[in-house]
Parts: sequence; C-alpha cells; structure tokens
Amino acid sequence: MNNFQRVQNAIQAQSPAEQEDLRKWFAEFDAAAWDMQIEHDAASGRLDGLAAEALANYRLSRPREL
Repeated sequence: MNNFQRVQNAIQAQSPAEQEDLRKWFAEFDAAAWDMQIEHDAASGRLDGLAAEALANYRLSRPREL
C-alpha cells in the first residue's frame, strides 16, 4: 500500500465531523498554495502578457467576462 492509499484509508475512517474539519483545512491549505503560485508567477513576469491583454481590452472598452 502506497502513502496515498494510506491517506485515503485514514480519511475514510474519520467521522463525518472530522472529514468536514479536513475539508476546511484542505481548502485553506490549497488556497494558500494557489496564492503563493500566483505571487510567484506575477513576480516572475509570467502573467505580464495576460495583464497587458486585459488592460488593452479595457482601454478599448472590450472587457471579457471571466
């Protein structure tokens, strides 16, 4: 049994309340990881093209829904 399977089994063995606590914790953990990735991408210039495109569309009054 690999580590992922052990984690799956451990989660399945938890009570519904414990599973809810895990979901809340993981949502916060995942959001923090996402924020760090966005910050890294922004700092490295990886998002510059997208930002320039969005600003150009805004200036031309052609906003695009997300």
